[in-house]
Amino acid sequence: MTTSTPTLQEKARRLRTLHDESRILVLVNAWDAASARAVAAVPGCHAIATASHSIAAAHGYEDGEHIPVELALAAIARIAAAVDLPVTADLEGGYGDVAATVRAAIRAGAVGGNLEDAMRPVDQAVRAVRAAVAAGRDEGLPFVLNARTDAYLTGPPETALAAAVERGTAYLAAGADCVFVPGCSDPRDIRKLVAAFGPGRLSLLGVPAMPTPAELETLGVARVSYGPYPQRWTLDTLTSRAATLLAAAPDRRASDARPRP
Repeated sequence: MTTSTPTLQEKARRLRTLHDESRILVLVNAWDAASARAVAAVPGCHAIATASHSIAAAHGYEDGEHIPVELALAAIARIAAAVDLPVTADLEGGYGDVAATVRAAIRAGAVGGNLEDAMRPVDQAVRAVRAAVAAGRDEGLPFVLNARTDAYLTGPPETALAAAVERGTAYLAAGADCVFVPGCSDPRDIRKLVAAFGPGRLSLLGVPAMPTPAELETLGVARVSYGPYPQRWTLDTLTSRAATLLAAAPDRRASDARPRP
């Protein structure tokens, strides 16, 4: 018996439902069709997230919108076409035109996306969130927006919590579905952010010091993703395997030093 491929609308509704449930959504980020399929095949995977850093690296670019937007969107399209699960795309800061980028991402097959504020003035960041929400609405899709604030990454540590609360509440009021606060890993701050945003609205970046997903769920966190780390883990494994294989190969220098007949 065959099952039909979910429509974009069905995927969007599914992604939204995953955020509305009491269970935490765990997202292992992909950067190409092969990595997306590998992650999607694992039991318990309900959605795929892309990582801008990893997509850029796979194309030979640094993160931070250095990759041409057309290449980034093409990678998102290949990932979305490779799996039947909802795909949420890392759209960085919107590549200079938030509305156009969100519309293009939807047409590429994404039903959700991250939008980072880079600690721009709050009013500018709020306008970007509104533009992203409006673009999804114009495409007729319940696009799930994960609005990111870099308060913990680039701001003074002593004001990070207050800045994240101010920005996050403003983004939610502007229509964002979640607030992504990478760099926050202290359970005390996590509790305060959940209290400020409401249950099911805080999104975090998984790092070594982070509580486990089960612990984050008890704190009220909506989702946790792992950004560039899955690609780094994969490349570390490749480097290790390559070192083992190359170490077992005959020494070409010794071979080249032997006199030829």
